[in-house]
Order: sequence, then structure tokens, then C-alpha cells
Amino acid sequence: MIVPEYWAEARLQTKEDGRQITMRRFGWSDDSQEAAEAMAQERAAEAMRRARAGEKLDRREFKIPYNGADGVPIREEILARHGDVVITRNSYGAPCLNTPDVMFLDVDFEEKAGCGLMVRIWQLLALIVVSYAIVERSWKYAAIGLAISAALAPMVASFLKKTWIRWSGGVEKVARKRIDHFLKAHPDWNLRVYRTPAGFRLLALHRTFQSDDPEVESAFKSLDVDEMYARMCRNQRCFRARVGPKPWRIGIGDHLRPRPGVWPVHPDRLPLRQKWLDRYNAKAPGFASCQYVEDLGSGVIDAKVASVAKVHDELSRAHSGLTAA
Repeated sequence: MIVPEYWAEARLQTKEDGRQITMRRFGWSDDSQEAAEAMAQERAAEAMRRARAGEKLDRREFKIPYNGADGVPIREEILARHGDVVITRNSYGAPCLNTPDVMFLDVDFEEKAGCGLMVRIWQLLALIVVSYAIVERSWKYAAIGLAISAALAPMVASFLKKTWIRWSGGVEKVARKRIDHFLKAHPDWNLRVYRTPAGFRLLALHRTFQSDDPEVESAFKSLDVDEMYARMCRNQRCFRARVGPKPWRIGIGDHLRPRPGVWPVHPDRLPLRQKWLDRYNAKAPGFASCQYVEDLGSGVIDAKVASVAKVHDELSRAHSGLTAA
């Protein structure tokens, strides 16, 4: 896990065969601004060398937030450190806990049909259409039918998914059954369950994990963890949990300024950012980010995980009884 304290950007220009090549690259460091600048120069020089050799590369790296930063460290303001746990502020202003080896999983309450279900329904409809076209010996019917099938598949999948969820007792009950089924298949696991506004947050208590551990990928798939979160865990080599309320859930409708809210911010823009943060910090203490529900499983609690859980529970106000936002 890399959450740098210092950032810099280098810009190199040259002319090659009468055309100008400009390369911009970021550098980062936990040690000093000078180290970040040296890294930026080194990365820009390497990119320029590869571009002059004929390789097609992006000319610049854009300042993008955590959930879009493939291969670049977490670009967020560091608020605090607790051992190897780093608390950062995300692009919309909420504090987040980042940990290299304590696994958090979000299980959302989801009514939308997944792509897999839509594809299977389209395949079934397409098979019916093509079979009918073969019997009628009309490829015109087949072409029209396939187009209609493609349009109908999402609607049919959505209807079937919502119907199944209603018959199963609702989205929360379906998610809880998924957790219970997972624990039945993994009796050595111990999970702490929290309720969030959109689902359950799970914390694996029994041991630590690396984000590229095959067991992590298997758990993410079994519990239907958000694909974006799973991908970012792998890319950033960490796990993550939001420990502050989302601003729009506590009455702050405007975005963290200046946009896009990605760190670092030019010194001239810091007062604008602080003005927004003053409003957020005044309202946030009246809300939790999740509510503790219960511990489920083997009862085993790893000492390292226990220390991170304590930090998480305090910052998220999980035991406060406050509304999760």
C-alpha cells in the first residue's frame, strides 16, 4: 500500500522528426518534496525515452481519484496515521481508512440484474428466435428477432431479479443469506457485520490478508463484492473503508471544492477547500458511517485486526447509535 505524503509533476519537451513531444509524469514520496520531484523527473524521462523509441504512451497523467487510479498510488490528503493504517480524505470529502492487510468487504443491497443474467436471458431468447427462423426458413425473422431479443433481455432480467428478491424476503435478507452461506462454507472465518445505508460492511477478524491473496478474490466473488472495489484493492494493494458520512447524506449538496477534489491542491485554492471542510466538519459528528450489528463465525480475533477494528469503530462511530450516512 502506498499513500504518499508528497507529490510533484515533471514536464519534458523535445522535438522528434519536426514534431514536438511533451511528456508529463507524477512523482511521489513519503520522505520529502525533493524526492517526489526527483521521481517525477525520472518517470518523465523514462516516458520520453519510450515515446522517442516509437512506443505509444499517454502524454500526461491526470489527477484522478482512488477509484480510477490504475497503477498510481492513492492520491488523497493524509489526515492521520495509526501504525500502518492511513486515514485519508477522498475526492468527495469523506475520511477513509486504508489498511494493507486487514480485509474490509462491502456487500451492497442490489436489485439490478447483473450482466451475466442478462446475457443468459439474451442467449435463451436468441435460441428461440433462431430455432423459429430455421423452421420458417426466414433469416429476416431471425435478424428482427435477435434485435428484439437484445432489447428485451435487460427488461426480462430486471423483472426476474426483482421478483426473485421479493420472493426471497427483500434485498437485506438476500444479502444476509449470502453471508450465512459463506460462513457455513468457511467455518474458520470470523466476520464483524456493520450496517451501512446501502448494505453490509464486513470485517474479517480471524486473520490478516494481502489483497492479491486467492482467498480474498474467492471471498469477494462469493459475497458479490462491488467489482470496482475489488479491482482497486488489487491495484492499490490495500483494503479500504469509509469512516465519515457522505456529504450529500448530511445536507451538503455541493461538491468538495475545488473540483475534482483530488490531492494535492494548489496553495491558492486551499482556503476554498477549507471553507467547504468547515461545513462538513460541523455536521459530520452528528452521523455515523456505519452501525455495528454483530460478530459471526469462529470467534477467532487476530491481534492486529483487533487494533485496526478499534480505530475503525471509533472513527466511523459504529457503536454510537447515530444514523449511518
